[in-house]
Amino acid sequence: MKTKIQDLIIFGLIRLATYFVVFIIAYILMDIIINGIGVISWEFLTAFPRRGGSEGGIFPAIVGTLYLVLLTIAIALPLGMASAIYLNEYAKQTRFTHMVRLAIITLAGVPSIVFGLFGLGIFVIFLQFGTSILSGSLTLACMILPTIIVSSEEALKSVPMQFREASYALGATKWQTIRKNVLPYAIPGMLTGSILGIGRAAGETAPILFTAAAFFFPRLPGSVFDQVMALPYHLYVLATQHPGMDEVRPLQYGTAFVLISLVLGINIVAIFLRSYFIRKYKW
Repeated sequence: MKTKIQDLIIFGLIRLATYFVVFIIAYILMDIIINGIGVISWEFLTAFPRRGGSEGGIFPAIVGTLYLVLLTIAIALPLGMASAIYLNEYAKQTRFTHMVRLAIITLAGVPSIVFGLFGLGIFVIFLQFGTSILSGSLTLACMILPTIIVSSEEALKSVPMQFREASYALGATKWQTIRKNVLPYAIPGMLTGSILGIGRAAGETAPILFTAAAFFFPRLPGSVFDQVMALPYHLYVLATQHPGMDEVRPLQYGTAFVLISLVLGINIVAIFLRSYFIRKYKW
């Protein structure tokens, strides 16, 4: 009886904590939606900023964010998945690989501002890419790479060993086994974890603070070596450093609404991709 009462109390506390977190998140989202949806218009989404960002739209920031995200995907996704395949399928389980995994897990918990400073030192200054889309995307790729590797490796581990053994018994090579018998069943988890990491990258400010972003850059970038406006940094400056904060408050909410919608869209894509591959490769 005493154990049952303790279980009920603990379960109740956990449920209360969950409801509290959900309430806080719902309150923040509702505040942004209520105050931001009225700002959204065709002009706001397609016009260039004017008067130092206090008027006009956020079209260059939307395009710049998409550029950063797409280049980050092109860099981090194949590199992260290939690393996970090597660690799980090819590398021998030695002390060295254990240390590599420990380093990857540790990097996944490093604050994003540290990656921003790393990108400034390596890509902007040492490699002389300058403050550019390329520097920002490489920095974001370094930030989400540990997440992609960990989630991809866990997805590969979830595929039963019997799938591999049956393929080897039929004479298939290791790569044929991975490509035909492992990846089709691991890809839902690999893509889901990877796209969720990319969704995080789309909303980060610190990594692009020193490497890519400009607050007022009222034109579209011509190459990957140009600076770019980005929604997270644009929102950060509007909310903390703009001289007329009260004047631009509607723009703050509108930018926040667009940014959340973009991140939500990326997460929805992850859900649909996972559902598609689960239906295609049931096991």
